[in-house]
Amino acid sequence: MSLINNFEAMLEKGQDNSLLRYSLGNEYFKLGDNIKALQHLEHALEQQPDYSAAWKLYGKVLADSDRVQDAKQAFLIGIDVAEANGDKQAIREMEVFLKRLEKRA
Repeated sequence: MSLINNFEAMLEKGQDNSLLRYSLGNEYFKLGDNIKALQHLEHALEQQPDYSAAWKLYGKVLADSDRVQDAKQAFLIGIDVAEANGDKQAIREMEVFLKRLEKRA
């Protein structure tokens, strides 16, 4: 929990940026707090819409929250973003997550 406390303290000091929001989202997701994770990831994506890793994690948290359609949409957007960035690894990972969601449906 101390990592979250450190990140939250940075946020309170005005050091708000997409990497900090992504990091907070990731830590809250690890704790199972999907609501807070989604809030921080949404901020990260508002600040940096071309952040492919944030799209990937956002989709994972949505899927974990049983928001399958929203997760699919996030992965599709994330794949487009990753393609524009040349991020082949993120593309592959999101394609795998997308296929798993389609099998769940």
